[in-house]
Amino acid sequence: MSKKQKKNLIRIILSALIMIILHFVNSNNFYTIALYLLAYLLVGYDVLLNAFNGIKNKQAFDESLLMAIATIGAIILAFYTKSGDFVEAVAVMLFYQIGEFFQSYAVGKSRKSIADLMDIAPDYANIEGENGNIEEVDPDDVEIGSTIIIKPGEKVPLDGIVIDGVSSLDTKALTGESVPKDVKKGSNIYSGSINLNGLLKVKTTKEFGESTVTKVLELIEDASERKSKSEDFITKFARVYTPVVVYLALALAFLPGIFSYFMGESPNFSSWIYRALIFLIISCPCALVISIPLSFFAGIGSASKNGILVKGSNYMEVLSNVDQVIFDKTGTLTKGTFEVTAVHPENLSETQLLHIASHVERYSTHPIADSLRKAYPNEKDSCEVKDIEEISGYGVSAKVNGDLVYLGNSKLMDKFNIKWKACEKTGTIIHLAINNVYQGHIVISDTIKENSKKAISDLKKNNISKTIMLTGDSKSVGENVAKDLSLDEFYSELLPQDKVKILEEILSKNNDENKKIAFVGDGINDAPALTRADIGIAMGAMGSDAAIEAADVILMDDDPAKIPTAIKISKKCLRIVKENIYFSIGVKILVLILGAFGLASMWAAIFADVGVTVIAVLNAMRCMYLK
Repeated sequence: MSKKQKKNLIRIILSALIMIILHFVNSNNFYTIALYLLAYLLVGYDVLLNAFNGIKNKQAFDESLLMAIATIGAIILAFYTKSGDFVEAVAVMLFYQIGEFFQSYAVGKSRKSIADLMDIAPDYANIEGENGNIEEVDPDDVEIGSTIIIKPGEKVPLDGIVIDGVSSLDTKALTGESVPKDVKKGSNIYSGSINLNGLLKVKTTKEFGESTVTKVLELIEDASERKSKSEDFITKFARVYTPVVVYLALALAFLPGIFSYFMGESPNFSSWIYRALIFLIISCPCALVISIPLSFFAGIGSASKNGILVKGSNYMEVLSNVDQVIFDKTGTLTKGTFEVTAVHPENLSETQLLHIASHVERYSTHPIADSLRKAYPNEKDSCEVKDIEEISGYGVSAKVNGDLVYLGNSKLMDKFNIKWKACEKTGTIIHLAINNVYQGHIVISDTIKENSKKAISDLKKNNISKTIMLTGDSKSVGENVAKDLSLDEFYSELLPQDKVKILEEILSKNNDENKKIAFVGDGINDAPALTRADIGIAMGAMGSDAAIEAADVILMDDDPAKIPTAIKISKKCLRIVKENIYFSIGVKILVLILGAFGLASMWAAIFADVGVTVIAVLNAMRCMYLK
């Protein structure tokens, strides 16, 4: 609880205590009236001040003015009628401030997850000096390619690659993942993580202005500027609604009395002014003005706590109406890194086949060569490898311990008249021959992410009508992935412009404006499709800057299972927004009608304003929690 919240709570408690004491004092003398006014000013001075400043700045029509008119009017009536009943005036202000306190507390709670994110910004980076001393410098001053030291307990200041050390990182603030991430030499790490144990030496790959932590903070800061249709409506509604209510209250206070006077009856102004004050209190749009933005804010906070960054509440609204989800394959549903998935030898063992293949590819920078070296990491042994020759479009030839080895695709085998065997498995097939004798093949493929199947299953449980995959890979690869993940449709062998074309065809077939289409991708080639879709979702950890810039929602840990989570949060958020709108307007209209006919007291008005606001705020706080 902040200092301001504590101060307001003390004011509320003191005012309430004075009211309780006065309830047991059956007196109407000067001291009693003075105590009522003290309780009123104690709890309401800031509202009166805001109303006065609003009038002075020619921006008078807000809830502070409504509360000021209603409560001051009630005090004047108490003096005018000599009833001495100041309870209602103080109670209106007291309960209004209780409602404001609840709202402030709720905003503070919903800000907490975002504040935790804002706290991930590092204050310094450690650079090793020429004499071996470690110097603390501003992360902004560290250049790409610099070596930084990250001690246990410190925040990772910049994105980079570990060049020495082993440790575990707390990435919860970035990804929402509570399990620490183990890192070692060669691991990519992202700024904003916290180093839990070992000492790490890291070579930086991005400047601070382009690093993950900076991008995340920029996204959070920009999110508040993008309002949903509901928020825009409420803002415009309040601008028109508040002055109309004030003029209607003035009409209700005086016109019936004037009409009665000319008809020869008693004008009974005090009764009509009392009804007008009730009308003013009931009409205060606090519940809507407070709870709707709070609901979206809490929803965005809940999403960020789960490692999902939504760039604005307008995207929360679109996300809640998603009906179809279109996926890129590589890096989105699959890991985007090649791995050896099968080894089929003829005469050698699997280990021997991998051993020779990794030797031939020892010096290559190709991703396939990298996957072979990972499958057999001990290739730097006493074997002699020479005369390495890359045959463009075919593969590689080399001499290993004097034997001529060919390693490549089927075209390479055909080129040298080597009889090869086909493979039923899906992926890139690498054939190997020694001295023109076929020795077998290795299957290398892009593996499916652990949670991709769960993501598709959960989307269907969330009433997503269709899941579609777009890929530049061959039909057999696309078909295999689509079958494994139970996708509804897939399109293969696509260029980047083909993806946009197919997306536009799908969008053109969608005749229901309330049903939105989402596109999920991670690469530079996905940026056009991310921009064109109703809502774009990008992978934030490994995704390209272009994709993150083009997208509306960012998944910080590249986990596709977070997509149904994001949709669940958005649907819950919009459901709560609608509940608050219907409930607030419904109760107000009912009590307004009763008040106009003199059937509602000031206490009913207090419930219609403050009671409804508190209920709406508590309901909005539910957005922060997702089962």
